[in-house]
Amino acid sequence: MADWQPKPGDKIVRPRRIRTHHLRRVLGVPALFSIGYGDVGSSIYYGLGVVALFALGATPIALGAAGVIYILNALTYAEGSAMLPEGGGSASYARLGFNDLVGFISGWALMLSYIATMAISAYTIPAYLAYFWPVLKEPVAGTLFAMAIIFFLMTVNVIGIRESASLNITFITVDILTQLGLVVAGIVLILIPNPMVLWQHMFGAGNWPSAGNLILGIAFAALCFTGVESVSQHGEETRHPERRMPQAYILMIVVVLVLFAGVSLVALSTMTPQALGDPVNGWARDPIAGIANGISQLISPRETAAHITSSVELQIVLSWALQALRNALPVLVAILAATILLVATNAGLLGISRLTYNLSSRRQLPATLARVHYRFRTPYVAIILFCLVSLVLLTPGFVSPNFFSELGALYVFGSLLCFALAHAAILALRWRRPDLKRPFKLSGNVRFLGHELPLTPILGLLSTGTVWMIIMVIQPFSRWAGLLWMAVGFMVYYLYRRLRGMSLTHADKKRS
Repeated sequence: MADWQPKPGDKIVRPRRIRTHHLRRVLGVPALFSIGYGDVGSSIYYGLGVVALFALGATPIALGAAGVIYILNALTYAEGSAMLPEGGGSASYARLGFNDLVGFISGWALMLSYIATMAISAYTIPAYLAYFWPVLKEPVAGTLFAMAIIFFLMTVNVIGIRESASLNITFITVDILTQLGLVVAGIVLILIPNPMVLWQHMFGAGNWPSAGNLILGIAFAALCFTGVESVSQHGEETRHPERRMPQAYILMIVVVLVLFAGVSLVALSTMTPQALGDPVNGWARDPIAGIANGISQLISPRETAAHITSSVELQIVLSWALQALRNALPVLVAILAATILLVATNAGLLGISRLTYNLSSRRQLPATLARVHYRFRTPYVAIILFCLVSLVLLTPGFVSPNFFSELGALYVFGSLLCFALAHAAILALRWRRPDLKRPFKLSGNVRFLGHELPLTPILGLLSTGTVWMIIMVIQPFSRWAGLLWMAVGFMVYYLYRRLRGMSLTHADKKRS
């Protein structure tokens, strides 16, 4: 063999070098915050009304309880994303902490929450745009408009038009400033002059919920505190993820809790809890528009200007400015809400494409679902398939008056299941893989059988698991629809792994 030489006519074949393409690490804390807040910040535009539908005057308390769960979730994902800076979020944590099957269950539940996010965000947009076109408040017109939004975003994402991170940061900044403005205006115009109105709307006759509805309100309040998974999906695109992803999570905790507390208190100062939670004649689908409408009605330009200053010239200028604010506030909220909700809908679709790619690359889903279009270079199969599922979820909106809350419950089913598995996975990794490098390590640890376990994931597992069980018991639609979704996913996973002769729990093992 050492003396072998090619002969005339021999064809020499040289193996092609396989190039591995990695995502560019370009994201910093502002971009990560805008991605996460685009999800969690948008949820207040619809989640507040869903919570009020059940929690009534205890809505701020329900949001506060869910906020504690959100803190536990964010801290768990801060450790997990710094430790495993790859797309997949809870699916990656569960796969490494347990096995491929548990990782798939977490990823498939997360897929359901993304699809429900798309549906509920798109369904809420027409309610805000009804300020300009009142017909969109009608069930048929509103549902058709929401479906058109899903179809539009499906087309855009298949073609491959990319979103701009800087544009998202701008929208998020304007959104935060607008919500802060509403909170300040509500405090100045309502709470300070008449603090008893909040007390009456919270604790007055008929405004306090039953114990069962309060628990249900806390469960639905989890709908408002999303966004942790959206950030974790971008670990491979983040510069120095071990530092910047935990920083983004901590910033989200502070901003979200302050804003949501202020918005919920101002909402109940502006209107009764019955008006806030009424999905037909109230503001359940567009609660922030209800706040803006109530505040604008309370603004009396001339009286307010005269109260602030005695100068006639300043009164004229101030009166004109207040009148402009009164006219512009509902318009600004309608446009901004529709924009932020559109970003949230698209973020759900982007999350689906990234998650599908992650699961298929780990041989937890067929590679067909992650197939890339030959021309547009986008995962068109996953985009089209899951957009169709989201369209199916919207169909009850034509006839069902309970559709809005049922869609929210379906989101809670998926998100709380993957949150619980994320907490369990972080605990399992502390137990089984204490050697892993943890750039951000949770403090407040307890020692058990020689292992160091963080307290916050323990509390997070107990709280998210408990709320998930409550939703399972008291929400038939989300229970059966959620279980059907999980059963279909397991069947796909089972057939795929068995046909490839693979173990259900470990991709590197053959079927026994």
